[in-house]
Amino acid sequence: MGHLSLNQRFAGTPAPPYFAVIFSSTRRENGAKGYAHAAERMVELASQQPGFLGVESSRDAEGFGITVSYWESEAAIAAWKHQTEHRATREQGRRDWYAQFEVRVCKVERAYGFVTREAA
Repeated sequence: MGHLSLNQRFAGTPAPPYFAVIFSSTRRENGAKGYAHAAERMVELASQQPGFLGVESSRDAEGFGITVSYWESEAAIAAWKHQTEHRATREQGRRDWYAQFEVRVCKVERAYGFVTREAA
């Protein structure tokens, strides 16, 4: 299973292939109330779903953010999309938090990286 906290930098993904859901968003100027708690809850809930591999997330000071969640299969992604609490939180996001968002689903076929000794 992947990392459970938005404070982690990199998800612990397996060797490809696997799938990524890229959620890019811009928050509304007044869209912070309850957002951090809901984001942490969604990571906690996603980590309990079959097929969840991990998550990476970042948001800048102007409210633009990207969250990438990693999944074993498209079926696991579809099950997550239809999970009851996740669906309700998505509706709250449309209503209260986001000015704009985009969702992209990708198949990861290759993955590689680099780590300095200092970061290891």
